[in-house]
Amino acid sequence: MFRKKGLIVLALVLVTLLTVVSGCSSESETEELTVYSGRSENLIGPVFENFSEETGIDVNVRYGDTAELAATILEEGENSPADIYFAQDAGALGAVAREGMLQDLPEEYLEQVDSRLRDPNGQWMGISGRARVVAYNPNYVDEDELPDTIWGFTEPEWEGRIGWAPTNGSFQAFVTALRVTEGEERAEEWLRGIQANNPRTYHNNTSTVEGVSRGEANIGFVNHYYLFRFLAEEGEDFPVRHLYTTNDAGSMINIAGMGALNGTDSELVEQFVEFLLTTETQYHFMQGNNEYPVIEGMGVTNHLLKPLEEIDAPDMDLGDIEDLQGTLELLSKVGAL
Repeated sequence: MFRKKGLIVLALVLVTLLTVVSGCSSESETEELTVYSGRSENLIGPVFENFSEETGIDVNVRYGDTAELAATILEEGENSPADIYFAQDAGALGAVAREGMLQDLPEEYLEQVDSRLRDPNGQWMGISGRARVVAYNPNYVDEDELPDTIWGFTEPEWEGRIGWAPTNGSFQAFVTALRVTEGEERAEEWLRGIQANNPRTYHNNTSTVEGVSRGEANIGFVNHYYLFRFLAEEGEDFPVRHLYTTNDAGSMINIAGMGALNGTDSELVEQFVEFLLTTETQYHFMQGNNEYPVIEGMGVTNHLLKPLEEIDAPDMDLGDIEDLQGTLELLSKVGAL
């Protein structure tokens, strides 16, 4: 009798212990986010690591090409394992948003971001910014000689003096912006005007800036931060400086940014966004790559970097620069590819 009661008590104790252990286990399960990142691991990886250390949330990252990851998300649809899409440019974010796959981001954080660098519908936001510029060599070009707009470089006086990189993604984003802001015919007119001036072709932004520094080309169309890498390595005597054109695609501001996929836990999204907009994270992009902070009023850390609010960029929805295929067709049509 006592033996039977003892067994019953023991069984109840075991059941209770199992229930407690099971409850503790479920409560201690690590939260996680799966991120598809079009930004390179060497730049964005430390940010994800810091986020995990600070919050205890694991970040599983799939790195790849921005456009290819966008296509993957669209193909996976509702079955995509991605929680966050971190893109190298706004056009890819716009493409995913237009398919109805992104959720609204918290308004309190959207309001912190420069209105030019976020989705008007609130489904993606820039985390860092970069400007298109004209790099020029002051040993070959007087500052007074530079035109106010990109159209000035179609004039005959610039024949043999221009460098560009038509196969480069950032140049193609610029051409897409030109198509959006000025129309197909005007974009083709500009490209043919530059082609008529026999530009020197480079592989990417880095080689374009190098070519300008050597005098192979007097000017080149690039993103702003490449110059600062050379200045850091070679000092301020490095013979390249920047022209910001006036109210055209030549001075467009693009972003690297993020959106959250439908179904992603809103609390995790809020923690992630809040971390990305901290001063520490914004300084990471400023100091590590001389990109622009997206939070208004933060300023810049380099005296050669023109403040974001002083750039006369075109008024446009960055999410509209998604039609890469149309740009590739136009570049092929004019013989640039």
